[in-house]
Amino acid sequence: MEMGSVTVRFEEEELENGESERRRKRGRRKDAEDGMVLDPRLPILNAWNRIFLVACLVSLFVDPLFFFLPLVNTEDVCVETSRGLAVALTVVRSMADVFYITHIVVRFRTAYVAPSSRIFGRGELVSLPSKIAANYLGFEFWLHFAAALPLPQAFIWAAIPNMTRGSNMSPWSYFVRFSILFQYLLRLYLIFPLSEQIIKATGALMKTAWAGAVYNLMLFMLASHVLGSCWYLLSIGRQMECWKKVCSLGEVDCGYGFFSCKAGVGDPSRGAWFEATNVSNLCHPSATTFFHFGIFSDSFASTSSSFFSRYFYCFWWGLRNLSSLGQNLLTSSNVGEINFAIVIAIVGLVLFALLIGNMQTYLQSTTLRLEEWRVRRRDTEQWMQHRQLPYELKQSVRKYEQFRWMATHGVNEEDILKGLPLDLRRDIKRHLCLDLVRQVPLFDEMEERMLDAICERLRPCLSTSNTCLVREGDPVNEMLFIIRGHLDSHTTNGGRTGFFNSSRLGPSDFCGEELLPWALDPGAAAVLPSSTRTVKAVTEVEGFALIAEDLKFVAAQFRRLHSKQLRYTFRFHSHQWRTWAACFIQAAWFRYKRRRKEGKKNNINVVRKYADNCRRVVGGGGGGGSSRCCDGGEMNVVHGSLQKPLEPDFSVEHR
Repeated sequence: MEMGSVTVRFEEEELENGESERRRKRGRRKDAEDGMVLDPRLPILNAWNRIFLVACLVSLFVDPLFFFLPLVNTEDVCVETSRGLAVALTVVRSMADVFYITHIVVRFRTAYVAPSSRIFGRGELVSLPSKIAANYLGFEFWLHFAAALPLPQAFIWAAIPNMTRGSNMSPWSYFVRFSILFQYLLRLYLIFPLSEQIIKATGALMKTAWAGAVYNLMLFMLASHVLGSCWYLLSIGRQMECWKKVCSLGEVDCGYGFFSCKAGVGDPSRGAWFEATNVSNLCHPSATTFFHFGIFSDSFASTSSSFFSRYFYCFWWGLRNLSSLGQNLLTSSNVGEINFAIVIAIVGLVLFALLIGNMQTYLQSTTLRLEEWRVRRRDTEQWMQHRQLPYELKQSVRKYEQFRWMATHGVNEEDILKGLPLDLRRDIKRHLCLDLVRQVPLFDEMEERMLDAICERLRPCLSTSNTCLVREGDPVNEMLFIIRGHLDSHTTNGGRTGFFNSSRLGPSDFCGEELLPWALDPGAAAVLPSSTRTVKAVTEVEGFALIAEDLKFVAAQFRRLHSKQLRYTFRFHSHQWRTWAACFIQAAWFRYKRRRKEGKKNNINVVRKYADNCRRVVGGGGGGGSSRCCDGGEMNVVHGSLQKPLEPDFSVEHR
């Protein structure tokens, strides 16, 4: 009794613990619902990640455009700011920043898998908002926060005025440049984990090969865009370096404020300095004796033109030198210029190699099967040449290989279906083959499970025109259900003189029904039945085949197949039975005509004569065509035994 009470208390404690655990789980689910926590596997989050990736790419394109804000006035030798461009870039950049802020909010509401629970299975999904926030508030959050800051918008109205007043070489100017560049690198870095997250969720970043190739090409062009923008900004800096060198000559009092179109123009001292120093000629790219501009000498053609002219010229410069790995760059002795040329060479080498490799991979995936077919075709040609096959056989092989490629494009349908779940595979097979199977009247009366089993075992097959699928007298290996094309089916009833039966089979028809009595008969031998007809492809044929072993397997698995209710359906729709019946009716009709002609006296002899002939009529296959058992109105002399077609013995239990 004491042991029993201990056991009862122990079971009660287990029930209480289980109930409390369920209450905690319900509470966590309720908290998740109240806090609108999102499952990371939801399709809407995958769609958001793709949208955010596009926003990141737009932001990476917009940020280098801020380098085009300074504009050189060649007439007054000063730098001004394109205010209209500044306003437009501020608006576009602010719109892109909204996506970064939204992404941070989404991350605060996205559940995560606890690392400690990944030991068993896929891990437990943590959906408590407090735990999600605690997990996110780390390096990843500060990275996203720094990338979302509107640094260019904040600096553009404070830093650009200092640059236009001639203080572009001040520490403040360097801080602005490196701040924008640092944030740009952060946003560039965020693309890689985001791309990996999309690949992990959906399996591929781009669903088509061409989209993947365009994506890699776009990244290469984005790098050209960045290098062209940096080249433009550095070229303005080199021009101002030349102006400062002229200013340092000390011939006339000079200040760096002279280089600002907003503050310097109109100053009398600046006008005196401008006229005395001849700065326009000294700082011209052709005057290499005073100042060597190096790789920036070509920029003078774009620093004073319109925005689109400046942008596309610099973009072309970046694309050209990135593709050529900077081989055509002639630098000066300036250390910064040399380092910039080194960066161009290294980045160009890496990106060009990645572009070629990735595009080759993507594009090869579209032509991989075509190349495999070409290799197979070349191997086939070499094999036929080695075996010295005649020209007719070579043409037949080539025709079949060509037709198979056009029909399948190298795709193995069976391999695709084998990789799918059983239920999905059954539904697909049912969709493709059920209507074809139901064309067989015998199969149309079977139950659904049996039809599904038949559909699952159908295999696709192809035949070119003038191909003989089976000859009369050969073993029947399979039933063929036609999808496209036409077949010619004929028989001579074993080569009998004067007998010919033919039919034309088209889409939704079938052949090889000699297997049905063999499969239906529980006591049938293992030897395959002989074909009563010759079947030849008139055109290119595509269909599904049911081999004899599979049909026998289905017959063995389902007792419904041996139902006696199918006996009359089998007799009525069998080509063999219909041919036998046609010959029997012809014989009876001819007997009737002869009886009326010869009179009633010879009736007994006529009946005996043609009754014997009727018993010796041979059953032939095929239907829907023409059948001829008589020649010139006379009944042919039948050679061989005339037998009634066999039917399955449904009374025998299948073992």
